[in-house]
Amino acid sequence: MSMNFEQRLTELETRIAFLDQTVQSLDATVAAQDRILRDLQREIAQFRGELGQVNAALAHDARDEPPPPHY
Repeated sequence: MSMNFEQRLTELETRIAFLDQTVQSLDATVAAQDRILRDLQREIAQFRGELGQVNAALAHDARDEPPPPHY
């Protein structure tokens, strides 16, 4: 009976070790994805700002300008 208990205990310890390794691996993956996500959010914010500047430049209407001096 004690051998069965020791085998079960060894099996549980082995499973816990694999689970711990898996959790550490997943934690590293989530941390890396978080860094990537923050970088992408920064880039999107930068692109939005640049797009706003381009839209403002393209929205300029020539009819709003005063006529040239020769008119």
